[in-house]
Amino acid sequence: MIRHVVMWKIKEYALDMNKHEIMSRIKELLLPLKDKISVVRDIEVGESKTQGDMHYDMALIVTVNDLSDLPKYTNHPEHLKVLEFISQVREERVTADIEI
Repeated sequence: MIRHVVMWKIKEYALDMNKHEIMSRIKELLLPLKDKISVVRDIEVGESKTQGDMHYDMALIVTVNDLSDLPKYTNHPEHLKVLEFISQVREERVTADIEI
């Protein structure tokens, strides 16, 4: 299995929302993807409970069966809709795809 891990630093204010509202909206948009994209086995998303220079504001973990499923997830129209929103409200993003 593969875990697709993404972390974001979120803008303090964007699209008429504060950081807390943005992070709540991101979670609302991401969680339903498990039922909309067949290759997704599991989705976990949440706000960081710690802060500091090395910390990011949110993390996403998407589990799929194998590497060939990642493009099916990342290029899926439902994922692209969420990505469009997130690209407008994030300052930074880092990702890793790990085999488990």
